[in-house]
Amino acid sequence: MNSLELAHTIVNALEDKKGEDIILIDLEKISQFTSYFVICSGTSDRMLDALADGVVEKVREKYAIKGSSQGQAASGWVVVDFGSVIVHCFAPETREFYRLEELWREGKVLLRLQ
Repeated sequence: MNSLELAHTIVNALEDKKGEDIILIDLEKISQFTSYFVICSGTSDRMLDALADGVVEKVREKYAIKGSSQGQAASGWVVVDFGSVIVHCFAPETREFYRLEELWREGKVLLRLQ
């Protein structure tokens, strides 16, 4: 399994759980701590938890890798760290506030699902 394959598995898991505005950003040439960010939005605390849990479950099932989750859905931002791929699940207003896509705009957007 390579990092890009893992990232695509994560995108599919988010899509299956009805994640919104999913973006896959390639950071390999600009970051030393990870290769890819996957960013998505969820419309409620419950949905943010379901998105993060769905990703953890799918990756564990397919690759036997356990991700490290941080953050609370009530805060509007849940992060799941798989090392080479970091997943950010945001409430829309929190995503707009932090604007990770702009902060990491030097990365290459490989995929965007509305």
